[in-house]
This record gives sequence, structure tokens and C-alpha cells, in this order.
Amino acid sequence: MEYQVPQFIEVENKIVGPLTLRQFIYLAGGAGLCVLFFVYLPIIFALLFSALAVAFAVALSFYKVNGKPFIEVLEAGFNYYTGAKLFLWKRRDPEAQKNTLAKVEPEVQKTERITRGKLSELAWSLDVSSGGKQEDQK
Repeated sequence: MEYQVPQFIEVENKIVGPLTLRQFIYLAGGAGLCVLFFVYLPIIFALLFSALAVAFAVALSFYKVNGKPFIEVLEAGFNYYTGAKLFLWKRRDPEAQKNTLAKVEPEVQKTERITRGKLSELAWSLDVSSGGKQEDQK
């Protein structure tokens, strides 16, 4: 039997005229805010706040940033500003860095320096102690 695979599952259905349900809710909320502003505030403040509410509702309904809805961009921005930050690199003052290097350098001189001869001796002793098993496995 053949089954039809659903396609375009990310496209929302148009519920109210040319608007999806989400767009309609955003616009209805903006209109409701405008009504509240005009009922409870003086006309000048009501016009100012209504213009902001309409612009925000239209942006939520129709505006996309790089193909993503505006609400997702707002959510990402909110999470960024409220979340913890991890700083992996901090620039230091060059003078302070010289001072720390000067403190560390005497400690390095105390430790034994490995020369090329000692390193080859160590590698040979490791190869001898393993019995050449690595070559046998190849």
C-alpha cells in the first residue's frame, strides 16, 4: 500500500481571512490594547501608546528576521540578556602579563629540561619495554 506523505507541515492554515490564527491573535491583542488606551488615557497619550502597540502587533504578526518570526527573535534576545554568560578570553594588560611571566620563569628553570637526546632515549625505552608489539599488530 502507498501512503501519502504530508508536505508543507510548517505552513500554518489561514483561519481568519488571509490571516493565520497566530497573526489574528496578535492583531486582536494590539487592537484591544488600543481600545484600553483610548478609554483610560487622555487622547494624546492614547495616540502615542496606540501607535507603539499597533507597530508591535504588526511586527509580531508579519515581520520576519532572516526567515524567523519576530517573536522567536524576541525570545532569543530575552534569553541572551537574562542568561548566564561564559567568557572564555579576557584581554590582559601587557605589563601585567610580563610580570606574571617573570614570576613563572624561575619555576621553569627549577624543573629539569628535556633535551633531544633524553627524549629519544625515553622513546626507545618505551619501545623496548612494549616489546615491539605495535609493529606486530600492523
